[in-house]
Amino acid sequence: MKVGIFGTGLMGQPMALRLFSAQIPVIAYNRTPSKLKALQQQGIEITTNPSEAIMAADCLILILTNTPAIEDVIFSDESFSLLENRSVIQMGTISPDESRLIGDRVVSLGGEYLEAPVLGSIPQAKAGELLVMVGSTEKQFQKWLPLLQNFGSKPRLIGEVGAAAALKLALNQLIASLTSAFALSLGFVQNQGVDVEQFMEILRESALYAPTFDKKVKRMCENNYANPNFPSKHLLKDINLFLNQAKTNGLNITSLEGVSQVVVQAIEMGFADDDYSSLYSAITSKR
Repeated sequence: MKVGIFGTGLMGQPMALRLFSAQIPVIAYNRTPSKLKALQQQGIEITTNPSEAIMAADCLILILTNTPAIEDVIFSDESFSLLENRSVIQMGTISPDESRLIGDRVVSLGGEYLEAPVLGSIPQAKAGELLVMVGSTEKQFQKWLPLLQNFGSKPRLIGEVGAAAALKLALNQLIASLTSAFALSLGFVQNQGVDVEQFMEILRESALYAPTFDKKVKRMCENNYANPNFPSKHLLKDINLFLNQAKTNGLNITSLEGVSQVVVQAIEMGFADDDYSSLYSAITSKR
C-alpha cells in the first residue's frame, strides 16, 4: 500500500514523516511546491501534480486548509476520474456538512471515504501522540486503524461521517473560547498590578485551570507569537465553521461571535500567520 499525503504544511510534514519512518511508502503533494523540499530531503517521493499523486497511491490522506482546497485537489477535471478504488481519509478541519458532501461525492466516483481529524499540534504530530477522531463505519475503522495508529496510539471511532468533524469543531471552539477568556483575565490582573505568577499559582490549584494556560502565558507576557503551532488565521477559519454550523442548529452563538471579533482584530494587527495566542495583544491593545 502506498499513501498519498495531500497538504504538507505545519501538520502535514511531520505526519508524512511518521508514515515514512514506519516504512510505509509515501508520495507527497502540496499546492505550494516549496513546502515539499524538506520532505524530499528526507527521501520522501514528491510531486507537484495532484493527479500523479492520486494515480500512485492507494490511500489519499487529506490535510488541506479547507473544503475549497480539497475540491481543487481531488475534484479537479484531471483528478476526479481517478478516485475509483481509492480510499480517501480526510484529516483536516471542515464542517460536518462539508465532510458528508465530500464523502458522498467520493463514493459516487467509486472511492471510499472516512474522516479522521486530529487534536494536537506540531509536537504531538512529531511524536505520534495526536488524538485521532474517526467518522466511518466500524468496518472502515478496523481496516484503517493500523495506519491511523501512526499518528496517535488510540484512534477513537466517534460515529458515522460527520460525527468526528463535529467533535473536532467543538474542541477547536474551546481553544478559542478558553484562550480568549484566559487572555482577558491575564490582561486584567496585569493592569491591576497583580503578580502574574501568583495569579498562575492560584489558577493551577483551582477547578478553573486548563493546561493550555501554561502553554500560552509566556507567549502572551512576552508578546512573542512567532513559530506558531496553530496560526490565528486557521483559528478564525475554524471559528467561522463552528458559528455557521451552530447557527443552523439554533444555538446561541453570541459569546463566540465576540471571540471571533477579537481574533479578527489580531489578524488586522498583522498576526494572521502567528500563533493564535496573539489574540492577547488584541485584547490588551489600547482602544
